[in-house]
Amino acid sequence: MKTFQDFAIGAVVVLVLLGLGGCENMTRQQKDTAIGAGVGAVGGNVLTGGSALGTVGGAAVGGVVGHEIGK
Repeated sequence: MKTFQDFAIGAVVVLVLLGLGGCENMTRQQKDTAIGAGVGAVGGNVLTGGSALGTVGGAAVGGVVGHEIGK
């Protein structure tokens, strides 16, 4: 089960990075928000042991932090 979670997290990270490659029309702040949300989602997932609430909460917090950094 742990191997599947590791694979899933790695796949999500790769998909986020590939998805951001198509965001060339975004402003720097929008890119920072998206990157923060992606990193926060992965971090929240890891810290809470795969909890959906932890993943969503991490994405929300990461998005806010990324948005503020992009100012």
